[in-house]
Formats: sequence, structure tokens, C-alpha cells
Amino acid sequence: MSFTLSDVTLADGRKVNVAIDGDRITSVGTEKHGEIIDCSGLVLLPGFVDLHTHLRQPGFEQSETVLTGSQAAAKGGYTAVHPMANTMPVADNAGVVEQIQRLGEDAGLVEVQPIGAVTVGLEGEQLSEMGSMNESRAKVTIFSDDGKCVSDALVMRRALSYVKTFKGVIAQHAQEPRLTQNAQMNEGQVSAELGLSGWPAVAEESIIARDIMLADLTNSRLHVCHVSTKGSIEQIRLGKSRGVQVTAEVTPHHLLLTDELVRSYDPVYKVNPPLRTQVDVDALREALIDGTIDVIGTDHAPHPDESKDCEWASAAFGMLGLETAASIAQLVLIESGKSNWERLASVLSVVPAQISGLETQGQQIEAGSFANLALIDPKATTTLTDGGASKSSNQPYRNMKLPGRVIHTIFRGKFTVRNGELAGKA
Repeated sequence: MSFTLSDVTLADGRKVNVAIDGDRITSVGTEKHGEIIDCSGLVLLPGFVDLHTHLRQPGFEQSETVLTGSQAAAKGGYTAVHPMANTMPVADNAGVVEQIQRLGEDAGLVEVQPIGAVTVGLEGEQLSEMGSMNESRAKVTIFSDDGKCVSDALVMRRALSYVKTFKGVIAQHAQEPRLTQNAQMNEGQVSAELGLSGWPAVAEESIIARDIMLADLTNSRLHVCHVSTKGSIEQIRLGKSRGVQVTAEVTPHHLLLTDELVRSYDPVYKVNPPLRTQVDVDALREALIDGTIDVIGTDHAPHPDESKDCEWASAAFGMLGLETAASIAQLVLIESGKSNWERLASVLSVVPAQISGLETQGQQIEAGSFANLALIDPKATTTLTDGGASKSSNQPYRNMKLPGRVIHTIFRGKFTVRNGELAGKA
């Protein structure tokens, strides 16, 4: 397929024509060939890469499948996603991660790069077959027990030491389990007024502080999942200043929503880690802008209606995020006037691809690069009235008007989304 994205705006503000032939960009400048697609007013970015998503398959297909999750990802401008290991069976061996990767290839809409479990069955006791998962066809580089914390310090130290042998990464769900038993929401004024069990910030911050020290001890790579508190940012900033190999992600919902929403008792706002205070939101935004937080990870967590359409205490933790992440990034970085499109490309694409080692993703837009691209209309708005392309509908931004809209997504030189609609298998 040969086509040209005509009069498109790059992240640095240049207006150019971008010619694509097959799966590569062939020129960036004035040249045109093939079908001419008018992209005036659109911003062209490297396709987005999500280091933290839940596709639920195998085992929980009532919530999401690799196909439906890939459709939601493509609609959100993503060309690569990393599904977490809390499937059934758990992705703690080469067979399961290869199965997930094959399902992604069959869907053909985004690159599906599985994350392997750190411990067998996510039980936090025995290390999983991380070496064989890395050597498998899936070439797993990131390992996480997300949904659960690797709370045993000795197990965490061993995991960090082990993945160092093949330059892997441990992505930690920072949650001290003893401090969060039966916790329902952020511990603070709102939880006290509502009478709901509180989830203290220190439960996250203490694990992050410990793991940064362990990463320093082992000289290994640590990635902190879904950072949610001001104190966590302070720990990460300190670790980076000491040269520790620590990276961190923030979710779109922690950049926008606060625990005040829990007053509605709507379980769509029940998430792990919980929505925090406005002080935390402001600190997270500042950290994303100044580089303390490296990437945005959606933590896209679909659930069937029966898991959310119930009383708060019985509801599942989690919310959707793939189709709205770029809009929230635009709100925080661009609409605020505090950053720019190059930073948005960095946190949604370039750096997550580097952390994972995906060589064909997050590339500079230049001749010879792979054509994994997202085009946004920054002046349009996105408003979802349902769950979008996901199989589930636990959408926290329902009927909320968000800035920007993904118009086209291109994966390996083929449109997966065109004019805002799914274009079918690439």
C-alpha cells in the first residue's frame, strides 16, 4: 500500500508530507506518491505504546479479549500494548505468553507484547520461568505480578537479580498488603466522612522506597506501575537523583480524577490504586511534565457489568482507559500550556517503547522508520457515551468532553483506524 499523509503537522510544529510505502516511511518533506490523504490540521505522532493493559484472555473473555482490547487500543491511537499476566492460566510460562502473542497476531491491529508474571501463579513465593519466557517466541522483557504486589523483599531482590542477566525489567504493583486489607478507597477526609476503609498513601510509598533500594543494590531495572501519590513521586525523584535505574508510569485517571468522585458511590470509580486527592493529582501532573514520571500507562481494566453494577464493597477494581488516554495527555500537557507535543509523544510512545525494547515502535518520524503512527485532530473533542470498542463498559469518562480525537491509526503501514472508525484487520 502506497499513500501520502499530506500537509500534516509533526510534533515539532513542521508541516510536511509523509509518504509511506509498505510498512515504512519513505520520505518526510515535499514528496507525494500513491493515494493522497489530506491531513491538514492533524498532528502526526509515533503510534502509542501502552506498558500496562489488561486484555483478560485467556480465562476472562467475558470482560475482554485480545481482539476487542486491540480494537480499543487502535481506536485510541495505539500500535503496541503490553497485556498483564493476571490471566487464567497465569502468564507465568512460555506457553501462555506465546498463546497471547499469537492471539495478538491473529487480531492484527496492534503489536501485542505480553508481560510475564514474576512469581508462579502470582502467589509471590516462587520465581516464574522468566528466563524461558524471555527466550521464547514472545521475547518477554517486562515481568509483573500486577494486581498483586511482590511484597516479600527477598523474592523481589532475587527477581531483580535474575532479570538483570537478560536486561529485563520488573514492573512492581506497589501495595503493601498488610496496610490495605479490606481497603475500599483512598485514606483521607472523604473516606472518613463516607465510613469506607481507607487505603493509606504509605502503603504505596513504602514499597517504592524499598524497591528503589533493592534496584540500587542489584543494579537492575525497576519500573513502578500506576504511581498515585505525591510521596511516591518524591521517592522516585530521589532514586533517579542517585542514579538508580527506576522508571515510573502514571495512569490517565490518576491525572484527572479524585477521591471526591467516590461520594457518588458509583463503582466505576473504584480502582487500584485508588483515586487520590487533588494535591496528588497536581503533583502527578507536575512530575509528568518535568520527567520524574516517564510514561503514561493506561491500566485499561475491563470488567463485565455484573462486576460493576453492584454495591461499592462488592465491586471489582478497575476502569477502561485505552480510547481516552491521548485526550487526557493532551489536556494535561498541551491544553494546560505547560508542555508540548514532543513531550506527549515521549510519554505515550517513545519512552515506553524504549523501556520494553520494542525496536519498531516509538521511532522518529523519518525516512526508513516503520509506519506505526497516530494522527490526532487537536481541535476536535472526544465524548464516549458507552465503553467504546471494549467488550466492557466500565468507562469513567462517560459523557465527559475531552480535548482531541484520534482520526487515523496506522499499524505497519496499514490503517487500523481511518476517519475515526475501525478499518478492520491490518
